[in-house]
Amino acid sequence: MMRSLFSGVSGLKNHQTRMDVVGNNISNVNTTGFKSSRATFSDMLSQTLTGAAAPTDNLGGTNPKQIGLGSSVSSIDLLFTNGSVQSTGKNTDLALSGNGLFVVSDGNQRYYTRNGAFEFDADGNYVQPGNGLHVMGWMAKDGNLTTNGEVVPIKIPAGKPMAAKASMRATYTNNLNSEVPTIASLTPSSGTPPTATATTANPVTVKMSDGTTYTMTNGKYTVGHSLPLTTTLTVYDALGGKHDITLYFTKTKTDSTNGNEWTVSVNTNGTGTATIKEKDGSTTTVAMANQTLKFTTDGKFDTGAGTINLTLTNGATGSQTVAVGLSSLTQYAGSNTISGKADGYAAGTLESVSIDKSGILTGTYTNGVKQIEGQVAVAQFNNASGLTKNGDSLYQESNNSGVANIKTAADLGCKITPSALEMSNVDIANEFTDMIVTQRGFQSNSKTITVSDEMLETLINMKR
Repeated sequence: MMRSLFSGVSGLKNHQTRMDVVGNNISNVNTTGFKSSRATFSDMLSQTLTGAAAPTDNLGGTNPKQIGLGSSVSSIDLLFTNGSVQSTGKNTDLALSGNGLFVVSDGNQRYYTRNGAFEFDADGNYVQPGNGLHVMGWMAKDGNLTTNGEVVPIKIPAGKPMAAKASMRATYTNNLNSEVPTIASLTPSSGTPPTATATTANPVTVKMSDGTTYTMTNGKYTVGHSLPLTTTLTVYDALGGKHDITLYFTKTKTDSTNGNEWTVSVNTNGTGTATIKEKDGSTTTVAMANQTLKFTTDGKFDTGAGTINLTLTNGATGSQTVAVGLSSLTQYAGSNTISGKADGYAAGTLESVSIDKSGILTGTYTNGVKQIEGQVAVAQFNNASGLTKNGDSLYQESNNSGVANIKTAADLGCKITPSALEMSNVDIANEFTDMIVTQRGFQSNSKTITVSDEMLETLINMKR
């Protein structure tokens, strides 16, 4: 009977513990990033009254006679299943799915959490607003991101300045129309093939192969060539000054054997120079030797490249060179869709920050430039259930959690959902079921104690 009392008492204590776990789960049913726990029981040592006996020639074997001494709490497991993802519309919120945790720090101690309710503070620190812990990751330098170093606090100050960058390279893409009309005749003209230079005082009548007629007042034209296709290329100097340069693409040769040729120039008169009058009154001299752009007979790029030399008078470096790449052009029948884009940009300040599903923070500046600013780090443990709870939805490493493996979400097979939060993984229906089962277990163990006490009392009364 004393054994049943001890067993009943151990059962009461264990079910109290289980109820504590269930109560905590229910309490955190709406806690962002909360991971539920469960209590598991195991039986305690048993008292052996008689041991097992082996069979003999005359008698069969007998089993041991053992009485259990109650139960114990075997473990309280942390369940790292995913919670539901709820959209918030706040661009700094992050929801993490998979086997991983965000890394946060107070400067001395590193913690781990699934609560992605982050925001930027007054100094531009990316933090958990409830406790001020810094979100850890990697910072980019001038848009170049490396994620193989030590993690640091993410900090992106509001209004962060971006210095101007001079253009160094321009690239032309898309298509030149192979069927563009060519000049059939010029009036007046001279030479072989006939050419003409148009001025305001001496205009030139141009008749095209498709029958259309134009009156030109400037530029040089040749029979068999097309009219120049005009494109505008925007380049920036070292001060961020903007310069719009006009390039002309003229079909100059139609060859079914060797492929068509085009001439790329900065004007239409063949001198190779042009002068731009800027808004501030300064002038920019543009110089580029006429370049021959060749295509194969199947419309693919063959050869051709150019270099634009700028002479500036606006206070920037006096000369600037921009390499012009033409290798991405094609020449197929259809529309002219050619466009050019140069690198470089004006000075600007940080306007907004967005975060993508890989955890990369991208800043948008007032000059229209988007630049990578940093990357959120994610930690993974061999045994996440072995982490130690630290309150405030934070966890710390323990002796049985393993060492944190800190990488990007993609490297660890995790998924980040921007503008969303991971909710608690508590299943309220299961918790209510566990609560009822726990209550029944507690009542049963209390009944065991009551009956054992009554039996013990009866025995004592018999002795009297």
